[in-house]
Amino acid sequence: MTLVAIILATLAAGIGSVWLAALLMRLGLGGRGDSVGPQHLLSLAAGALLATAFMHLLPEAFESQAGAHDLFATLLVGVVFFFLLDKAELWHHGHEHSHAGPAPHSHAHHDHGHDHGHAHHHGTRSGGWAVLTGDSVHCFGDGILIASAFMADIRLGVIAAVSVLAHEVPHHMGDLVVLRQTSPNRRMALVKVSLAGAVTALGGVVGYFLVGQLQDFLPYFLAVASSSFVYVALADLIPQLQKRLTARETVLQIAWLIAGMAVVTLVSGAAHAH
Repeated sequence: MTLVAIILATLAAGIGSVWLAALLMRLGLGGRGDSVGPQHLLSLAAGALLATAFMHLLPEAFESQAGAHDLFATLLVGVVFFFLLDKAELWHHGHEHSHAGPAPHSHAHHDHGHDHGHAHHHGTRSGGWAVLTGDSVHCFGDGILIASAFMADIRLGVIAAVSVLAHEVPHHMGDLVVLRQTSPNRRMALVKVSLAGAVTALGGVVGYFLVGQLQDFLPYFLAVASSSFVYVALADLIPQLQKRLTARETVLQIAWLIAGMAVVTLVSGAAHAH
């Protein structure tokens, strides 16, 4: 039952986020002058990730028998680990002009919805494949994190899947823009990014068996998942929101951030009631 839930949730997060990104682009949302722009989507994603990490994943980890000191140490190591992955990827990107991620959950931070483009200098056709390789590795890592949350509690898994979906939408918008530049076929671009998103389910299945074998380490898996969410929100999404804006734009940004937190709270309440 848990495995089926993990597969469904990872497919929904992995492929659903791609289709939602494509739908928003087709509706003309997410552009700079729109009522719902990339800044709003990034705010929503940041709120969802922070709420999931601090209100759900970490409390679940701390309710276990694991010591607070060890869990905080794991959280710290996790944040440093994702920082180093980012460094490795930027270094690799600079040397190879490739987007292949070095390890699971390398968030391809320079492409998370940066004005919808990531690495626009990928003018060659190979650039599209490099984007897809990095995306697939990233999605595999997302799948493992979602599986870890499901192994602790189905409700927690649903919340984690919704958060992953939220932060993948602006990311996949960037992917689709890049692939449409390298290939004139829009439908093929959508298929390719959807296949990369489907790797989330593969990560979910691997995570299910991995965490199942290491059940005693589940609180630490949750702490690592939290560190990933916190790192992406604080190092990637929020810096993009720190721009000089009008009072109205600032209020909207904060409103979308709170909306992201509210979505997670509502999902949690619905899952709990269910």
